[in-house]
Amino acid sequence: MIDRRTVRSGCALLVVVLLAGCAGKPPAKSATAPSGSTRPGAYYKDDGPAASVPADLDRIPDAQPRAEPLHRFANRPYNVFGVDYTPMTSVNPLRQRGIASWYGRKFHGQKTAIGETYDMFAMTAAHPTAPLPCFARVTHVRSGRSVIVRINDRGPFHPGRIVDLSYAAAHRLGIAQGGSGEVELELLVPPFVASPPVSVSTSAAVPASPEVMPAAVAEPAPIASASTPRESFYVQLAAFGNFANAQAFQQRMNAELSTAPRIQQVDSLFRVRLGPYDSRAAAEAVRDKAQAVLATPLPITSSVVR
Repeated sequence: MIDRRTVRSGCALLVVVLLAGCAGKPPAKSATAPSGSTRPGAYYKDDGPAASVPADLDRIPDAQPRAEPLHRFANRPYNVFGVDYTPMTSVNPLRQRGIASWYGRKFHGQKTAIGETYDMFAMTAAHPTAPLPCFARVTHVRSGRSVIVRINDRGPFHPGRIVDLSYAAAHRLGIAQGGSGEVELELLVPPFVASPPVSVSTSAAVPASPEVMPAAVAEPAPIASASTPRESFYVQLAAFGNFANAQAFQQRMNAELSTAPRIQQVDSLFRVRLGPYDSRAAAEAVRDKAQAVLATPLPITSSVVR
């Protein structure tokens, strides 16, 4: 992937250190450390557009939203570069603003996180925590252009970037040549109805962290799974919209607490948490010790792992 997830086949090595027992290995993209790129969001020296680009690239149609069952394995928690990612497990409203990058020929023809073949000329995208597969409208903040993409892959794993687009989607938005651009991303929730593009004002103040929309207004699409859902509990120390801030806070907590906290991306926030614990009572015991050291109230949070 353009940030660019693991050196795939043969190097799916570090890509997902902890996939919560997932036999399907969701992060199919490269999670290799950045190299060969000097511009923020630019593709690597060994990636880029194809040698031969279709003449009708500007006329490739948007993805057509439709109800699809979510992938059985690709929506389980996983870890890349020491960061825990907790994907959404139903198609709920989500809106984010941040940097979009793209990936091209290096991954063309390889497998995505849900096992499909990546086509750089299809209207697709990768997202670290969106439910797979799903559909989203992506709008270029500066130009106001928008496209609808089908999210079928994981990534980008680079602080500050919220989505990796296919080359075709990046081209239609006008960010392919520069390598990246600021966008607003909105997940589309079933039932799908015709709606106007997201209105993006270039003069309005941009919130410091991505905005998570309120509760779903439509029936969520269930994940087909034969396993029994298990609830895990955490002690939340803080949450950040910026990965670097979360990492700096984590390092401070490492020096102050006897238990090392973890960074987990849940929806659009990087949460610094202790856990997971199998019961609320176990989490509360750890919480009480941490509160005594930090002299501040700490909430207990929980999530369901399938």
